[in-house]
Amino acid sequence: MRRERGSGPRRPDGAPHAGSSEQAAGSRRAAGALESAVLGVLWNAAGPLSPGEVRERLARDGADGGAELSYSTVVTILTRLHEKNALSREREGRAYRYAPVADEAGLAARRLSQLLDRSPDREAVLSRFVADLSDHDEQLLRELLDGRAESDDTDGGEGDGPGSPGVT
Repeated sequence: MRRERGSGPRRPDGAPHAGSSEQAAGSRRAAGALESAVLGVLWNAAGPLSPGEVRERLARDGADGGAELSYSTVVTILTRLHEKNALSREREGRAYRYAPVADEAGLAARRLSQLLDRSPDREAVLSRFVADLSDHDEQLLRELLDGRAESDDTDGGEGDGPGSPGVT
């Protein structure tokens, strides 16, 4: 008896067995969705969490199939986020407890800084970034930069305001 392609072993209810290529293809998550769900759990926590606690909260919140995640999958996600410097960790017994190093806005800002750091032409990247801003975002950026310059002036720091070297 010949099987058609994609007609692998199935459970009695007709669904593919867990771990089969059909099951894996149908349950793939968008890139970064699982990392985002884990970060969301950690941002909402009162303190550092163990992988088991993260897994429980994902399952409880129904976040991105958390009930289906194995412990080792959660550990892998947490380890990758730690390697990306998005999480800190502290050892507790044989396991680690994880906490975010910044809130969501802080993490996004760190990612932007890392992108700039990897660019050979920071000025070109920043120029294009500013050119692509909406009018509202451009005004907000101006206000933030003006506030920073005023803060530097009142703190006695060397701001980029009028009279600073290189500013006309």
